[in-house]
Amino acid sequence: MQLTARTRVAGAPVNYGIYQPTGAPVGPEDLLAALARDGYTGVDSGPIGYLGTGETLARRLAAAGIGLAGGWVDLRFADPAGFAEDLTQLDAALDVFTAAPVDDPRFAPRPTLACPGNPGRMARPGVPTDLASALPAAAWPDFAARVQQAADRCRDRGLEPVFHYHLGTDVETEAEADRLLELTDIAICLDTGHLALAGGDPVAAARRWAGRIGQVHLKDADLAAHARTRAAGGGLMDMVAAGGFCALGRGDVDLAGVFAALDDTGYTGWLVIEQDAPEGGDLDRIRADQHANRRWLEEALR
Repeated sequence: MQLTARTRVAGAPVNYGIYQPTGAPVGPEDLLAALARDGYTGVDSGPIGYLGTGETLARRLAAAGIGLAGGWVDLRFADPAGFAEDLTQLDAALDVFTAAPVDDPRFAPRPTLACPGNPGRMARPGVPTDLASALPAAAWPDFAARVQQAADRCRDRGLEPVFHYHLGTDVETEAEADRLLELTDIAICLDTGHLALAGGDPVAAARRWAGRIGQVHLKDADLAAHARTRAAGGGLMDMVAAGGFCALGRGDVDLAGVFAALDDTGYTGWLVIEQDAPEGGDLDRIRADQHANRRWLEEALR
C-alpha cells in the first residue's frame, strides 16, 4: 500500500479528554513523550495554547521529535458580527501554527476550521438529523462566503486550511459538507467517525471527495452506543462518555475501505488518530488505547 509512503501519523490531546488549554490531566511534555514512545510522529494542537506558543511550542515539538499536524479553530460563520470578532482568535491560532517547525511542506500544520456547537444539534447529534436546527437554505451563500474569507486568511499566512464537519454543529451531515465544498474552494477534513454517526458513508465520501481531502481524522464509531445515547435523550458529550468513539478496529467504520480509497486516490498528508474521550476519563485506559490504536494502524496498513 503506497499510502504509508505518503502519510504521517499523529495523535491528539482530545484523546486524553483535553478540551481546555489549562488544567489538563496530562502535561504537554508528557503527552508528546508518550506519543513519541508509541511511534506517532505528529500531534494535533488541541486547544490553542495547551502545547505552548512561539519558541516554547517549537522547543517542545523538537525535543519530542514530533510535528504539528494542525489544530481546531471554530468560528461563528452563521453570525456576521460574531465571525468578525472571531477573526482575532483565528489570527492567534495562525501565529501558533506558523511557529511550528516544518521539515516537509506536505506535512505543514492544517488550520482546521469548524463551527461552534449548535445547541439544538449538540443535544441530539447525528442521525436522525434535527432538521429544525439546520442552517436555512437562504443562509448558505453568506455562511460559505465567510468560510472562504477565513480560508483565504489562512493562505495569506502560508497555511492551507481544511474544514471539519462535526456532530452537533451547522455542518454535520455528508450533504452539508457537500454543499460547503460546492460553495467554496476549501479542502475537507475527512473525519470517519463523525461522518458515520451523522449517517454518512466514509468510504464513498473518501472517493467522491478525492482531491479535496486535506486532512484525515481516523476515528472509529460505535453505532449502538450512539443509538443508546440518543434513545436516552443524551447529547454529544454523553455519547462521548458512553464510548461512541471507540478504539480503532472495535467499531462500525469500514476503515479498511477508507484506507483503500485514500490509497487509490493518492491522498498525501497527516492521518490523525482521534478517539474523543470525556474529561476526567481513566488515564490508564486512555494510554492503553492510544498505544493500541497506533499498533492497530501499523498492522492495518501493512
